[in-house]
Amino acid sequence: MVTLLWAAVGLLLCVILCLLLRLCLLQRSADEICAALSRWLAEDTNTLIDVSTHDPHLRRLAAELNRQLRQLRRERQRYQQGDLELKEAVTNISHDLRTPLTAICGYLDLLEDEEKSEAAARYVTLIAGRAQALKQLTEELFRYSMVASAQELRPENVNLGSALEESLLTFYGAMRQAGITPRIQMPERPVLRSLDTTALNRIFSNIIGNAVKYSDGDLSVAMGEDGTVTFANTTQKLTAVTAARLFDRFYTVETSRNSTGLGLSIAKHLTEQMGGKIEADYRDYTLSITVSFPEKN
Repeated sequence: MVTLLWAAVGLLLCVILCLLLRLCLLQRSADEICAALSRWLAEDTNTLIDVSTHDPHLRRLAAELNRQLRQLRRERQRYQQGDLELKEAVTNISHDLRTPLTAICGYLDLLEDEEKSEAAARYVTLIAGRAQALKQLTEELFRYSMVASAQELRPENVNLGSALEESLLTFYGAMRQAGITPRIQMPERPVLRSLDTTALNRIFSNIIGNAVKYSDGDLSVAMGEDGTVTFANTTQKLTAVTAARLFDRFYTVETSRNSTGLGLSIAKHLTEQMGGKIEADYRDYTLSITVSFPEKN
């Protein structure tokens, strides 16, 4: 009786050990699948998922994942090719439009000196305004296509405060014309970041230009020692919904204005390309746009 009992215990222990071993093998295979999937998504490698286990269920799972990953790769390549072709088409079209538009604007300038009736003069003024708006849109499309294309950034040590002051000085005349006296707050110590100078200046310029265009007469710029810059201005032209769309391509607050809706979209693209973050918040008729560039370890 005792012998049979010990035999039963031994058999039970063997079954438990076998189950534990099988469980460990399944866990290792699951970890292999997770690691391979993470590596594929991070590196976009051609290596497919392979598991060491002979379990038919896990091998079938790996095979199905490989099939889906191959499909995902094909879709990604098709998207990237289509996106590249679209950017090239926009670049070519905007480039081709600039020459005739420049000629049109030139002829309109010549017409300004010609004798004409009051109605003709009014029509010429309207045409000149629309032609100038179209020329601006073409320029912005060209710039956006160039910025959105895969371009190599040249990071260097940049003083954020100096770059911000330079951008503000660029808009001194426009702010004075709009009756805006900016309130500026800067940290005492310089804030240095490794960024592309040209891209950083474009970010600041696009945000300031947007503020000057839509402000109700004020602008405050505050920069912290952590590399966070906040631009705030009062405007009654926005809502919480429209503020959330400010970074969308081609979105404008007022379509009647000479605006392309690309300025803040370009700023967002360049900010994220350099590892930064940009956000917009609208409360109590005050629009705040915050740009931050965390210090890299």
